[in-house]
Amino acid sequence: MNITTTDYHTAGEPFRIVTGGLPPVPGDSVAERRAIAIGAGGTATSPRASALDDVRRLLTREPRGHAGMYGGFVVAADDGEADFGVLFWHKDGYSTACGHGTMALGVWAVDTGRVAAPDDGTALVRIDVPSGRVTATVHRRGGRSTAVTFRNVPTRVLARKVELATSRGAVTVDLAHSGAVYASLPAAALGLSVVPERLPELTAAGREIRAALDGHPALAAYRDGVYGVILYDELPDTPSGPHQRNVTVFADGQIDRSPCGSGTSARLALLADEGVLGPAQTLRHDSVIGTVFTGRVRERVGDGVVTEVTGTAHRTGEHRFVLDGDDTLGAGFLL
Repeated sequence: MNITTTDYHTAGEPFRIVTGGLPPVPGDSVAERRAIAIGAGGTATSPRASALDDVRRLLTREPRGHAGMYGGFVVAADDGEADFGVLFWHKDGYSTACGHGTMALGVWAVDTGRVAAPDDGTALVRIDVPSGRVTATVHRRGGRSTAVTFRNVPTRVLARKVELATSRGAVTVDLAHSGAVYASLPAAALGLSVVPERLPELTAAGREIRAALDGHPALAAYRDGVYGVILYDELPDTPSGPHQRNVTVFADGQIDRSPCGSGTSARLALLADEGVLGPAQTLRHDSVIGTVFTGRVRERVGDGVVTEVTGTAHRTGEHRFVLDGDDTLGAGFLL
């Protein structure tokens, strides 16, 4: 096996873009390709073995990756209106949405010349993802990409104040769908705060809440159930609007180092629904490591809202990964 990648980070969260060595990825749409990648009888967090999934496992496991790795397979767009498509993956399987990955892909597309961009101004990159068509507007100055704005599929509030019993007591959570389903609650409701020292407890709480929501009626239309649990701290408002710090625990206990792009969309919809975030206001959303996204609600569409999230993405390296036939560790291991 011989795989090439270009790696980025978006506000600290890795995104590994596979640029060569993939086996064929069949399917007529990105959503269909994801279903094929998962395989008959597989699930989003437990896909069936395949040549394609061998690549995902190789790149997310040590010694070539790590349990916090995230990335994507670049595939054909659904039609000629988008620049390309992507299958998002993590250590456990395949997600339907990834805001920070969309942001990294937008910068990569411009940096590599795949999408033409001015030295000063903006370039729009259209990307088909399993949850729909999203865009990344790459901001440019002096021939460099300085920021990127992710415009998501419409985000909808699914349920408010869902009561759950946890090992830390009774809590209520709010559910929103922003390309994937996110559950939100204040970290203080669990006696926690969003700081690195509490990450083991935050991770355990996120996994427990995700499991407790399995089968909830509000999720009946969403086969994958809850993708991420957002635990947040309220911080003093900025002159532009609300200010929160969060950690998103997604898949089977993976921690988002960034403020979480799709998760920020979920928070924006919930804050707007509460009347806390006005049409002209901006959410400052901090991560557990102190990086920042800013987000806003751009318009209402039916029963949802269209959100935009702005941050930065930077290239970290270009790699060629190989699998030696005599390597007894094979695709690697997870700790």
